[in-house]
Amino acid sequence: MNKQIIQQIEKQLCCSITHQEMVGGGCIAQTSLIETNNGESFFLKQGFKSSMFEKETNGLNELSKANVIRTPKIIATDEQYLLLENIESGSKCIDFFEKFGKAFAQLHKHLSPHYGFYEDNYIGSSQQINSFKDSWQDFYFTNRLLYQYKLAESNGYSDSDFQKAFLNIEKQFPKIIEGSEERPCLLHGDLWAGNYMVDMNGEPVLIDPAVYYGHREADLAMTKLFGGFAPDFYNSYEDEYPLIEGYEYRENIYLLYHILNHLNIFGHSYKKQALQLMNSY
Repeated sequence: MNKQIIQQIEKQLCCSITHQEMVGGGCIAQTSLIETNNGESFFLKQGFKSSMFEKETNGLNELSKANVIRTPKIIATDEQYLLLENIESGSKCIDFFEKFGKAFAQLHKHLSPHYGFYEDNYIGSSQQINSFKDSWQDFYFTNRLLYQYKLAESNGYSDSDFQKAFLNIEKQFPKIIEGSEERPCLLHGDLWAGNYMVDMNGEPVLIDPAVYYGHREADLAMTKLFGGFAPDFYNSYEDEYPLIEGYEYRENIYLLYHILNHLNIFGHSYKKQALQLMNSY
């Protein structure tokens, strides 16, 4: 942590930083725990693009407005860092996933007139385009699939098979999502096992969001990208906020956005999976 950041945080907190310990926090930013001379501890993120921490702050604040799932409190934010409350990890309560699923469904009842968000933000290290649209079909294809496909082309990952598969998706997309229309709702945007934690009360905490207002099926699909959550999560969600028939058929179209994004961030190893998802239609 550089001297300037130390001075800024100490001024903000009106105390002195006495200890810093690096901790694991993903592959995007540098993360550490800091302790102060008055016995408090905080979670610090630093070392990424200058606008990332402002966007994350705004996303966490938006999630907190729904007041259904805990998010870390924002202590201070700057172009160079984000300082959050330090939430100590605990063990899942016995009905953790049942509560989590219900709360996630309640989050999705927080609505907006338009699809999108008032600013672009990030999905991992990639820019996420959130320009408002009145149509989910227009928003998702243009701001999600087409944006990532064009990025894959510019990164050299596209070939004739890839182009053919995407053109097929473009042609079929209206039919794929037909009948699933809903009002725009608040999405975490990037929820998987690494983007929630468990607090000392055994309750879920949402972290590292890629917030926008969209279709809740997109949020639920992301939870299944790396194996999914416990069945109680999905059963509880369904009890609280039943899904529209045909969700399973549409799941791959929502997974495709994230796999294209992984292709653009991490490289060729995700190309086969992207093709499989496109060819599933």
